Amino acid sequence: MNQIDVSEAAKAVVRRNTEEIQGGGNWALFDELWADDFVDHTPQPGRTPDRAGALELYRVLRAAFPDFRPEIHWQAADGNLVTTFKTYHGTHHGEFLGIAPTGRRIQFETVDAMRVVDGRITEHWGVANLYSLVEQLGAAPGAK
Repeated sequence: MNQIDVSEAAKAVVRRNTEEIQGGGNWALFDELWADDFVDHTPQPGRTPDRAGALELYRVLRAAFPDFRPEIHWQAADGNLVTTFKTYHGTHHGEFLGIAPTGRRIQFETVDAMRVVDGRITEHWGVANLYSLVEQLGAAPGAK
């Protein structure tokens, strides 16, 4: 496989994760796409930096925002490392970050990088605009 083929295959795995697992709640696919020795280099607060922590975060997000939907704006790959810029959308119907359901529609941006080896996600680095999310839920200092 050449560099372009590796990059395109890795992008397809990350896209499936984003659309089918995060956006669709396909937990069986999680087991297929995530490596047992996965490491999250930037875990969310209160989450472990392993695949169990990632799955827990995905489940919490879908419970808090049952209509959780990712919108991929672009992806770029350097070999097996895929960077994705996306916006998440949803309606707050469950507790999230200690915030009781508000019924508010939200959206927040995220940039993440995932390494894919042999068709499985092995590493993650990411930055999410959670302050914007908390602000939209009316829980940030000075939020209305």
